[in-house]
Amino acid sequence: MANRHRGEISADLDGRVRTLVLTLGALAELEDAFGAGDLVALTERFGSGRLAARDAIRILAAGLRGAGEDVREEDVARMTTPGGAAGFARIVGQLIAATFGAGEGTDPGPLERAPRAAR
Repeated sequence: MANRHRGEISADLDGRVRTLVLTLGALAELEDAFGAGDLVALTERFGSGRLAARDAIRILAAGLRGAGEDVREEDVARMTTPGGAAGFARIVGQLIAATFGAGEGTDPGPLERAPRAAR
């Protein structure tokens, strides 16, 4: 069971409920993957609301690895989720919001607000 206070979320990926969390190591991995110099640059990139499918794969893979799963980006690229692309966007938005404290008196940002069809 995911613990929101630790930044964890639960998501249905490939027909299985999995836990995802962006640990400090996972965030460092994403900084490197996105060429972000620090966490501020990384949050600015996430906050833009413009993420490519490849970005979503990287974020989900890092979140799964942060929760202890032995998964590669290639594995995540083949996964399915209810709602298709909109479902993946919702999961990424929830993970970013849980990581950076959205929902605790802060604006969740564009990823958590959209797309409407994913809710």
